[in-house]
Amino acid sequence: MTSMSMRLPAELANQLRALAEATGRTKSFLAVQAIQDFVEREAWQVAEIKKGLAEADAGDFATDAENAALNAKWGYRAG
Repeated sequence: MTSMSMRLPAELANQLRALAEATGRTKSFLAVQAIQDFVEREAWQVAEIKKGLAEADAGDFATDAENAALNAKWGYRAG
């Protein structure tokens, strides 16, 4: 494991301290958990965007029939 220091706005530091006290966890534990959740979510989003771009570059788009089926299923009406 490596260490990292960062500056937090006072209000965020106070919220983190209060949450640590309320949950019986350390501020460090909660900060690591928050960063891990953020990194996983952002990495997933970036991967999905890259996947979508690769599909678009390959010309892999929904057909008119597939779009019509989705519109019928969800009741979407353009216009």
